[in-house]
Amino acid sequence: MNSVPTVTVSLADRSYEIAIRAGLLEKLGREMKRYGLKGKVGVVTDRHVAPHYLKKIIETAKQSGLEPVPIILAPGERAKSLHTVEHILDVLARHRFERSSHLLALGGGVVGDLTGFAASIYQRGIPYIQVPTTLVAQVDSSVGGKTGVDHRLGKNLIGTFYQPRAVWIDPLTLHTLPTREWVAGLAEVIKYGIIADESFFTYLERKMPALQKQIPQVVASVVKRSCEIKAEVVAADERESDRRRILNYGHTIGHALEALGGYQSLVHGEAVGIGLVQEADLACFQGFCTDKVVAAIRRMVTEAGLSDRLPRATPTKMWKAMLHDKKVSSGQVIGVWPTRIGEVRMAPLGKDVFDRWYAESRAASVNASVVS
Repeated sequence: MNSVPTVTVSLADRSYEIAIRAGLLEKLGREMKRYGLKGKVGVVTDRHVAPHYLKKIIETAKQSGLEPVPIILAPGERAKSLHTVEHILDVLARHRFERSSHLLALGGGVVGDLTGFAASIYQRGIPYIQVPTTLVAQVDSSVGGKTGVDHRLGKNLIGTFYQPRAVWIDPLTLHTLPTREWVAGLAEVIKYGIIADESFFTYLERKMPALQKQIPQVVASVVKRSCEIKAEVVAADERESDRRRILNYGHTIGHALEALGGYQSLVHGEAVGIGLVQEADLACFQGFCTDKVVAAIRRMVTEAGLSDRLPRATPTKMWKAMLHDKKVSSGQVIGVWPTRIGEVRMAPLGKDVFDRWYAESRAASVNASVVS
């Protein structure tokens, strides 16, 4: 795994590297020196991650001549709020952070989004570095510069585009992940194969048992390819005006399910896993793909250990939750629909179509339960 190359996100003067190396956290001091970090560095993490890595990183930063300031947050999606951002900003102001000071986002997607958002607005922008420790963060949320917080009416409604200086990925941190979080992260990995790379999807079909066992070489390969696809898409469309929207596949329904559950009943990847299957089924209902595509996606999601079933909710509540998503344009839900494995298209979704699909899929689900 140490031979895994660096992935570059090409964005002109905002370009940066994604370093993927086992044991990278043990050599973080070298990376800090290489990037010329000086003075104060805020290490933002949460109560779940801190016991595993915070002490080591604080010691490393001190040995590198830096002044580290730990900022420990509550864990989970419910911490992703303006109140938490205000807390981070309070710490930065109290410790007199300057525009040359850095932040390190040590944790999962929530920590990364909060840290990036705080960095983007403190003194009109200070540099930050992503140090993702979850599978979702390593393959998705740490790359691309999307930052932000949730609003009670929808996920990620408040935020900025603000690229990190670098992303430092140590796949060994995944060994401390709870099983539920590891499995949930596989949804984002599967997404990449569906939207952009049929051969990667085929690779995942072959390697899913090894991936579930976290075989190091397979994990490193999957993280690298996922980052490559994300980097390619972001480089082509940094601010999500066109192609980058394909990364939202599975998230229209997924985000709605998270919101309906109060960000407690499902973790992000679990909601996205359901979204991958249900949005494929919706695509098939609209004539965008065949039922064989839906079956392949459903099989992959369930083999990963994720649910493919919609939780109980009325179509009205689902639709209202979907309307609060940031992907809505001119009052229309813009969906990402697979046409085959490795290719998707974007098209608006009408409420009448959604209601008819929902009624038919519910009826089919009830019939399947009766038969079984």
